[in-house]
Amino acid sequence: MAKLFEKWKLGDLELNNRIVIAPMCQYSAQDGQASSWHVMHLGQLSHSGAGLLIVEATAVVPEGRISWGDLGLYNDACETALRDVVKEVKKYSSMPLAVQIAHAGRKASSDKPWYSGKQIPATKENGWQTVAPSALPFYPEDTVPKELTTSDLEKLKNAFADAAERAVRAGFQGIEVHAAHGYLLHQFLSPISNQRTDSYGGSLENRMRFPLEVFAAVRKAVPTQIPVWIRISATDWVEGGWNVEEAITFSRHLKELGCVAIHVSSGGLDPHQQIPVAANYQVGFAERIKKEAAIPTIAVGLITEPEQAEKILQDGQADAIAIARTILYNPRWPWHAAAKLGATVLCPPQFLRSPPQGFSKLLHGDHGTKDITK
Repeated sequence: MAKLFEKWKLGDLELNNRIVIAPMCQYSAQDGQASSWHVMHLGQLSHSGAGLLIVEATAVVPEGRISWGDLGLYNDACETALRDVVKEVKKYSSMPLAVQIAHAGRKASSDKPWYSGKQIPATKENGWQTVAPSALPFYPEDTVPKELTTSDLEKLKNAFADAAERAVRAGFQGIEVHAAHGYLLHQFLSPISNQRTDSYGGSLENRMRFPLEVFAAVRKAVPTQIPVWIRISATDWVEGGWNVEEAITFSRHLKELGCVAIHVSSGGLDPHQQIPVAANYQVGFAERIKKEAAIPTIAVGLITEPEQAEKILQDGQADAIAIARTILYNPRWPWHAAAKLGATVLCPPQFLRSPPQGFSKLLHGDHGTKDITK
C-alpha cells in the first residue's frame, strides 16, 4: 500500500491516512464567531478523503486576530458558534477535526487580504492596538506595537489554555499551537523581533521560554487523549534570524512537554526574507527536525503531486503531508491521489457514483467497499 494512505497515529488520535489539511484563514467570521461560510467550507473539505482537517488560525483574545474577519475562541459566543459548525460537519463526516489556536502579535489588526491586507491603525474602523515581545513593527509604516509586560504574558498564557479548553468543549479532537509565520510565538523565538532584556529575550533559552510556557499550559489544560502539537517556521530566511538549528533545539524541548508532532513551515517574520520557493522547499527542515529531534513531523509547502508526497514519506523525510492551497484548488485531491497510487479513501455514500473509470473503489467506513465501476 502507498505510505500516503497508511493509517497514522497523531498521539492517541488515529488517522485513516497521512494527508493533513493545513489551517487556512477564511476571513469570514463575525466578531470572532464562525459563520455559515465555515459550515460550507469545512463541510466540503471534510468529504475530501484526507486524514485530518485543521481549522484556521483561531485567536485566543480579540486583539490576537490577524484581521477583523478572523475566528476566535475567547468568549462563549465564539465557542458556541464553532461548536455549531463542528456539529454540522460531523453529521456527515467522520474525518477528525483539529483547530489551530493563535495570536498574531504585531501582525494583527490587518485588513482582509482581498481589500488591502495592510495593517489598520487603532484609530480607524476595524483596527486596534497591536502587542509584541518588543516595540518593533513588521513594516516601518505599521503601528508600533505595545511591548508586552510579564503580567501581560501571564494573561496570554492563560488565554491560550482557556481557548484550548473551549476547543475541546466545541468538539475538536486535536489542537495545533501556532508558532509560525511571524505571529506572536514566532516573534518571541526570533532575535529579529524579540529584543527584550528580561528573562524572555536574548539567549535562545530565554527566547524559547514564553512559547514553551504557552505550549505547556495548553497541554495541561486539555485531556491527555487530546493530542497537542505545534506549527513552527523552521527559519526566518533572514541572516541573523531564527534558524533550523534553533528550531531543532526548540522541538526537543517541545517533545519533553508532550508535543506529538512538529508541523514544519518557514518564513513570515520579516519582510526582508529571501525564500527560495520551489517544490519541496521546506521538506528538508521537516527531515532534519524528524531525525535530530526524534519527533514526528508534518511536511508542508508546494507539495502538489501524489507521487511527490509519497516519495517524501517513502524517503523518511516526514511522517505526514499537509496540503492547503492545493486542496482549495482541488477539494478532491485525496481522491485523485488514491486513484494514482492504487489506494482507497473514505467517501460519503452520496458520492459513490461520481468517479469515472479508473477510480475502481472508494471506501466509506459505514458502508464497506463498493466497486463503483460496475
